[in-house]
Amino acid sequence: MSLALLLPAGLAALAALLLPLLLHLARRSQQTPLPFAALRWLRRKPRPRRQIRFDEWLLLVLRLLLLALLALWLARPVLSGAPDRRPWVAVAPGVDAGQLSALPLPLDARLHWLAPQWPALADVPTLPAPADAASISSLLRQLDQELPAATPLTVIVPSVLQGVDAQRPRLSRGIDWRVLPGQMPAPAAARTRTLAVDLRVAQDCGDNCVPGGRYLRAALNAWQTPATRQSGYAAGHRDEHAAIATSAGKEVPADGKMVLFWWLPDPVPAAVWRWVSDGGSLVLPSTVQLPVAAAKGKQPVLAPAASNAGDGQPLLQATRWQRGRVLRFSQPLRPSSMPQLLQAEFPATLRQALQPETTAPSRVAADTFRPLTGAEPGRAVPRDLRDWLLPIILLLFAAERWLATRRSRGAAP
Repeated sequence: MSLALLLPAGLAALAALLLPLLLHLARRSQQTPLPFAALRWLRRKPRPRRQIRFDEWLLLVLRLLLLALLALWLARPVLSGAPDRRPWVAVAPGVDAGQLSALPLPLDARLHWLAPQWPALADVPTLPAPADAASISSLLRQLDQELPAATPLTVIVPSVLQGVDAQRPRLSRGIDWRVLPGQMPAPAAARTRTLAVDLRVAQDCGDNCVPGGRYLRAALNAWQTPATRQSGYAAGHRDEHAAIATSAGKEVPADGKMVLFWWLPDPVPAAVWRWVSDGGSLVLPSTVQLPVAAAKGKQPVLAPAASNAGDGQPLLQATRWQRGRVLRFSQPLRPSSMPQLLQAEFPATLRQALQPETTAPSRVAADTFRPLTGAEPGRAVPRDLRDWLLPIILLLFAAERWLATRRSRGAAP
């Protein structure tokens, strides 16, 4: 074991030890009275004798010790070579904390959540869902490196894990892997780019209007919040971003990566088909027939792109169009043909079809994800002694105040 100071400059506070010494210094001169009959019997140079004395030794010692411990606390002392061997129990999110009382755990075990900063179960009985969930594999490796090599580790996980790596983690120690009924919350899917949408819908077309234009407009507006709908950019479902434009023109979109909804009664111009071939995305009503693909000279085949939440039928059909893609609704956008138009989930389902989530699969059964061994152990973290010094400092401060304010004490510093 070795003692070290992380902030040696804190020892400069030891200069404050002079203050109680000055306060307790007895300022009295010791003079011995000398009776004499005549002045001639006096000594030539009588010098009074002075002796350094301190009043209230016990109170002085307490004050000196209190200041010395405060200076040591400011210097941040740490102890190396004395690892905390108390068992560690890490509980993964998704485990009911009430089930832990029925498990045989060590009496002196430290219970913490398997989450960033390792919150203690005593302080946080229910772990809130974080905005950005950390990978359980990364947390296991971090905890294994931070704990001393001789500290027993027990990990309690639900039967279904989320947010894991592609392979089992490799740790430096054997752990007690316990599986309880439950499931971890699924991590939120993150989108990497803004979805740009251009809705081409006719305003006054009479009986020639393509049905479903107002339902599309309502679904696109549902992606935006009312406060930012005027600007065109907003945070919508699952913090997704969308840039939406609406017009009745037939010009080619300027952005080659946007999604074009062609809801005009006129046929799609050849310039728009060339725009799709260069990488654009085109969404058509169910009544539009696709032209013969110029590249292969045959009718393109449409495959289901997204399932409807109601009856399981495909909402959209899609096909590749050279470097772009073409999507077509499988049914007319009428409530009689597609009852899902009136459901609250329709905007989210449409968004999922246009920009699928790119989160890699990370769901696994906990029984098959038991960590392996063989990793290099981490460097032992020095033990912070400030947690031990603080109660001693408080106890000395209480004793010093009691001695300084007692009634039997006379006039003193």
